[in-house]
Amino acid sequence: MNIKYILIVLITFISFSAEAQQTEYVDFTKAEVEIYIDSDKKEVRGSVIYMFDILKETDSIFVDVKNIIVDYKDVNGFEQLNLNGDSIKNNGIIKSNFKPSLNNKLTINFHINPKKALYFVDKDDFTQVWTQGQGKYTSNWLPSIDDVNDKIEFDLTIITNSEYQVLSNGKLVKKEEFKGYNRWRFDMQKPMSSYLVALAIGKYSKKELTSKSGIPIELYYYLEDSAKVEPTYRYTKQMFDFLEEEIGVPYPWQNYKQVPIKDFLYSGMENTSLTIFSDDFMIDNTSFVDKNYVNVNAHELAHQWFGDFVTATEGKHHWLQEGFATYYALLAERDIFGDDYYYNTLYDYAKELIEQEQVDEATPLLDPKASSTTFYKKGAWALHILKEKVGEQAFKRAVINYLNRFAYKNVETQNFISEVEKASGQDLSSFEKEWLLSSTLPLEKMRATLKKNEGIAFLETIEQAPYLSYRTDESGYVPSSLVMELPEGYYTQRIAVLNEALKKPDYPTYKDLITEAFNSNDIKTRQFLAQRIPEGFKAENETLLQDKSYLTVEYALMNLWSKFPKDRSKYLEATKNVVGFNDKNVRTLWLALALLTPEYSPELDNNFLRELTNYSSSKYGFQTRKNALAYINNLQVFNVDSLLNLIDACSHHNWWFKSFAQDLLKSLSEDQKYKSIISNLQEQLKKE
Repeated sequence: MNIKYILIVLITFISFSAEAQQTEYVDFTKAEVEIYIDSDKKEVRGSVIYMFDILKETDSIFVDVKNIIVDYKDVNGFEQLNLNGDSIKNNGIIKSNFKPSLNNKLTINFHINPKKALYFVDKDDFTQVWTQGQGKYTSNWLPSIDDVNDKIEFDLTIITNSEYQVLSNGKLVKKEEFKGYNRWRFDMQKPMSSYLVALAIGKYSKKELTSKSGIPIELYYYLEDSAKVEPTYRYTKQMFDFLEEEIGVPYPWQNYKQVPIKDFLYSGMENTSLTIFSDDFMIDNTSFVDKNYVNVNAHELAHQWFGDFVTATEGKHHWLQEGFATYYALLAERDIFGDDYYYNTLYDYAKELIEQEQVDEATPLLDPKASSTTFYKKGAWALHILKEKVGEQAFKRAVINYLNRFAYKNVETQNFISEVEKASGQDLSSFEKEWLLSSTLPLEKMRATLKKNEGIAFLETIEQAPYLSYRTDESGYVPSSLVMELPEGYYTQRIAVLNEALKKPDYPTYKDLITEAFNSNDIKTRQFLAQRIPEGFKAENETLLQDKSYLTVEYALMNLWSKFPKDRSKYLEATKNVVGFNDKNVRTLWLALALLTPEYSPELDNNFLRELTNYSSSKYGFQTRKNALAYINNLQVFNVDSLLNLIDACSHHNWWFKSFAQDLLKSLSEDQKYKSIISNLQEQLKKE
């Protein structure tokens, strides 16, 4: 064999610095992945074949392999005999004298029991499998390139139990059936960053739509959730068609799929052509008014252009993804819910940004360590202001040019700003200084744009001066100076007036204003009353328990139960069949209150506690478990089962829930009532 083809392979534990990006020397173009998912063993086993070009002479190439066991590896057909698979725990570096060349092939056979980025989650009678690459790195389950600047076409073939539905990036081009197993082959066609590689495996049905432009849209749901499909995915086609038109660039992928999963780490994730979202958003009609999927749906869809199609080179430019997705999602919602919704949301964003600034946590938008509030909401604000500054036509033309010029590539902020300057003919240095480089908000400019909306102008005015005032003369108050009815505008205006009214019960028309609010059909207005329970309106307050809003019922039940002790049993009886959102917000509250109400069915207390304890188990989503554990803790009615459920929660993959559980367990472990019980249970679990 000619010596120049002999490769010396060394696998070392080295992390490459950002200054020495591999993309300058090597271009990985395509990855053909074939994996077998073993849900019983919680194992991924398979191979990946990378095609790559050497752009400049180099002495090494590398792939990221975090705790992956490599069983075999070769470059251009030459097996790497020096490989010790068990030793590969970090970046895999291949040393050789690589000359400029095209269509090289790297083959890696591997297996892994992933600890993160790919999760096996028990749901009902089966195990869901799903991925989350952003912030976790796909290289925890697939040998890949973590650098977002190395865009690769990933084509996945997945083998798993035949009872499961399998989803992945791209188009399903072939499904082969074997005895007990199916082999699903997907074709991506276009390149993407590795953090966007995704799969989801579970038991699903689907609803199929087609966009105005002909893009297939697949909406997945659990077999038992057919009644939730419409409220969950409401407005999906409208938003898809709107964003294609508003952005001005066709949807850049072959199809679009959305799938709910249990115990997801976030609300949703914009994997290329495959959005994975928390099944907490699989909702019924009643949930829609308070907790719907519309914003998350629009946000993740917008990412298909801003984040997937064009991807920020580094964290400093993260707003190019999150700010854009937040802004375009808000535009899509504006198309559905109107201008008042749009401006009130911007107003809420502004208040959140002001609060951040007041506690000295504000940063420039181009700070890579900026908060999510900054990247998402200040980013959206910056785009709103920029469009106003340069005009809608120039802004849209710039976005189109920006996306087309950097299609399937990586971008920096200056790439976008340059396109806006060219399209508008304006110098944007003052905009950059004010919105991108400063941590101080330009509040006067923000207020000026908000006041273009009459409703926001009203809210700003009422914050500065009392609205419920009146004139007096020698005979008393002047009737014509009184506020006789609530504003007719957006519900936030009515709530602002009600909030002031509740502080002024002596105002001459106080009762009329509160009565009008109770008699309204506006759920948000009545929900506000449920949080306050105004004095002198007991019968009206009790009607809130019948509202078609799970939040209203939760607020009303809690506050009526507290305010009117003699009627507690009546309130419990009226709401005994209400479950609430997927996290069982009403039911878990109801069980806690029933246990605190000795006169209400005391013979059923054991059943109530058993049900509440059951909700803390892993059979339920972490949101339900947290509610149950919080109420059990408030009541101090922990038993062995609920303590075991709490201990189990301390190792949950969702960091937010795990942190809650760990803090609670630490607190209980310091309580003499539970200290020895917890210690004994932990020792027993270690022995199992």
